[in-house]
Amino acid sequence: MISVEEALERILSKGSITDIEELPLNQCLGRILAQDITSRRTQPPQAVSAMDGYALRVEYAVEGNSVIRVGEAPAGGSYDGVVNAGETVRIFTGGPVPAGADAIVLQEDVEIADDGAIIIGETAKKDQHIRPAGVDFKEGDVLLEAGRQISAADVGLLASMDWPLVPARRRPKVAILATGDELVLPGEPLGPNQIVSSNSFALASLVEQAGGEALDLGIAKDVLDDIKAKTALAADCDILVTVGGASVGERDLVQHALGEMGLTLDFWKIAMRPGKPLIFGELGEQLMIGLPGNPVSAMVCATLYLAPLIRSMLGMNTPSLPISQARLGAPLKANKARQDYMRATLEPQEDGTLNVTPFDLQDSSVLSLFAHADALIIRPPHAEEAAAGDMVPIIRLR
Repeated sequence: MISVEEALERILSKGSITDIEELPLNQCLGRILAQDITSRRTQPPQAVSAMDGYALRVEYAVEGNSVIRVGEAPAGGSYDGVVNAGETVRIFTGGPVPAGADAIVLQEDVEIADDGAIIIGETAKKDQHIRPAGVDFKEGDVLLEAGRQISAADVGLLASMDWPLVPARRRPKVAILATGDELVLPGEPLGPNQIVSSNSFALASLVEQAGGEALDLGIAKDVLDDIKAKTALAADCDILVTVGGASVGERDLVQHALGEMGLTLDFWKIAMRPGKPLIFGELGEQLMIGLPGNPVSAMVCATLYLAPLIRSMLGMNTPSLPISQARLGAPLKANKARQDYMRATLEPQEDGTLNVTPFDLQDSSVLSLFAHADALIIRPPHAEEAAAGDMVPIIRLR
């Protein structure tokens, strides 16, 4: 058996970054930038007013002064003359500041005289309410970096920088194949000793959440030819994920079937709990991960290995979920030789710390507790007993 750290290192080392595709702005939310984004323009391109008011020379923006109005500068338009001594231009938010003006007086701080002139009600300062050219960004500025997941605010920034098409990483295609005679799809009649298949649906959601594109290949019977036939449907995918049949029992046929198809095995056992029997290898140019069939084992392994692999192939800088610290809400027994990942709940404390409390039941078939878990407590191999109040490493799931 190899360690969790070695398994992750081997898996990530085999993943190749996906190609670049250009997406319209309205389709790029949540995608991963493939290159640094440099602004194609300066924003604002020239000095503009930050308020509705009057543009004038600051030496005349003195309380009590009367200033002659000579024109206006709306947003999208301009006053093309020069503001001279004792003159003002009506200006609106976003309007270009006319030549000669160096202050904006708010419209509510003036009175309009009968002849149309304005009377200053409050003395202004130089550059008051003026947004200088480039105050937001300048042409050539790098504002978004490769590997960033595009947010709603980023979409607006990309538009402002004049990027109608956005270079993003192609989403890795991930085929998911459940195996086992005992499995039926939700809604289908259940025969004796059969169970409803849940892993494929949970894993497809995890793949999509991580940034991949999931392809559900259905359920393969415990027959070599059926496993091989359904695997062949994933020929154009980047990653093949099988669920179940990852051990070495008489009915665990995944290694055998894929071996006949050319699988180059890297490893198939990891010193962890849950999830010891995990297959990893290469099937031609395709990466292959064989997850255990127990629902929690499959989801824990997918969280630790499959999701980081997808994010790594997208060029994300930190593909793995971060490890943080929390305070134990209940004591833990000493751990044995395998690294343990315990489902737990989190509770924020008044001092800003988090309490983490493991569920009493940690059976790898109990999916309901995984759905309600906020975190996984990491118990290193041979970890000593831990008391309530001790700090322990965790991976947050939400």
